[in-house]
Amino acid sequence: MKTEFIVSDMTCNHCVQTITRAVKAIAPTAHVDADLASHRVTIEPAENPAALAAAIVDAGYDVQTA
Repeated sequence: MKTEFIVSDMTCNHCVQTITRAVKAIAPTAHVDADLASHRVTIEPAENPAALAAAIVDAGYDVQTA
């Protein structure tokens, strides 16, 4: 299962690293692909999308489902 989010305030590589760390903290085996140009974060596998979104929000970012 794959989940995509739009993180409109993800603007730099530091943001990518912060979001990746937040996701990996609750889903250590997930593959996280964060694309700065489209502001999309794709996570696979994503067994609990709500928890993943909450982790990104807790890291300080706004999240919308893609």
